[in-house]
Amino acid sequence: MENAPKTAVLFNADCPVCNFEIRHYARYAAAKGLPIRFDDLNSTAREGWGLDADTAARRLYVLHDGRLTSGIPAFLVLWAEMPRYRWVARVVGLPGIRHAASAVYDHVLAPLIYRWHLRRQAARPKA
Repeated sequence: MENAPKTAVLFNADCPVCNFEIRHYARYAAAKGLPIRFDDLNSTAREGWGLDADTAARRLYVLHDGRLTSGIPAFLVLWAEMPRYRWVARVVGLPGIRHAASAVYDHVLAPLIYRWHLRRQAARPKA
């Protein structure tokens, strides 16, 4: 099967920021017929990733050719798989930029988005 997904993305569709960005990539991939699967960590699809919900909610995960990456390395893999974004992967992948982007993602953006996720969960009515 030629277009079987060789790349899969695990993201939090309940997060407005994550959902906005990843849905954009998903629409682009679908329009171009790219073999990328997008899994919502809030669905049963997460079970196949071997990650608990809390771990999965902390950052973006990409599985490509059997190798699991997260954070900026995961974005680099995802962008490299999409022709429109390959230049972004090349630029962000440069040594100094990659280090800075990883530091910002790991120590600022991912924790901030994760805390926002926890606040949204706490605000939900209990069933």
